[in-house]
Amino acid sequence: MSDSLYSISISARATLDMHSLNNEGGEGNQIQTRMVNIVDQGGRLQNVNAISGDMYKHIQSNHLIRRVLGVGLPICAGCREFNANRINADKDFLDRTADLSDADLLSELLRTCAVDDMAGILITEGKRSVPRKSMVEFGWVVGVPEVVTTDSYFHVKYANERSESKRQADRDSTESTGSNLGQAIFHRPASSGIYAAVCHIDLARIGFNDITQTYAIDFDQRARRAKALLESVLFTFLEPNGAMRTTQAPHLVNFEGVVSYSTAPVPAPTVSALKDEFRAQVASLAGVLNRVEDGSVGVAEFDDLTGFGNILTDLMRWMPYAHQYA
Repeated sequence: MSDSLYSISISARATLDMHSLNNEGGEGNQIQTRMVNIVDQGGRLQNVNAISGDMYKHIQSNHLIRRVLGVGLPICAGCREFNANRINADKDFLDRTADLSDADLLSELLRTCAVDDMAGILITEGKRSVPRKSMVEFGWVVGVPEVVTTDSYFHVKYANERSESKRQADRDSTESTGSNLGQAIFHRPASSGIYAAVCHIDLARIGFNDITQTYAIDFDQRARRAKALLESVLFTFLEPNGAMRTTQAPHLVNFEGVVSYSTAPVPAPTVSALKDEFRAQVASLAGVLNRVEDGSVGVAEFDDLTGFGNILTDLMRWMPYAHQYA
């Protein structure tokens, strides 16, 4: 087995209580939680609470920007300001690359910003369409049927002065300025349950120009970026940010699952944690892939966040795999 990482997959079950990490919107004074339809391991259609992969990718990207800034890796002006447009908001970059070919533009992007390299971006300036696919993929974090539930709770924004004249003044202000100064009642959801999460990390593509099929940055820079990337993924599961954390920060009770990793151009296998035997099936798939290329896939199980943290921290010491074509 080599000591470089081609890819990593994470399959896990997270127990989250009383959270409201992802809401669909509101109807009147009722905030709606996000519900999705899935097929369970028994083949039955189920409607369950879920947190979108967009939310987890957003959380991970914010952690990545902070790590990139913290360790002094290159970053564009847009990412430095946490601008969602990333390098598309960096006017200096767009000006100096306006006349470059798509291949040269992508190489310059990889050299300019570690965040856009690993988190992905689509450059459309100048009527271009130059994509940079993300190194990290998150699926929906979906409730395991029959062990997830959502309730709605009544809240009041209390107004200490409720005389008729004050209430009329508040109504007038709301109509004229939208200030919403009066007393208000509303309903908020809170969900509890066991959730299935999947994540895939493609380390071999760090710094890799998909058009020229060559690396635009040196080995040391790729290794530093890989470490920052794994740190950001670890922090994402340790601190699941999202909506309404001010008063409904999630109770993260447990996080258990399996990490698979490949050291050659073969997939790091994953099976959804919606299936009870997902850890055994990932180990079984690793055995199949090791028959294809001996020693190419490793598997590590974890029973809590400490175990998960130790596995990712150990993998941070590995170097990213480098494509080498004959």
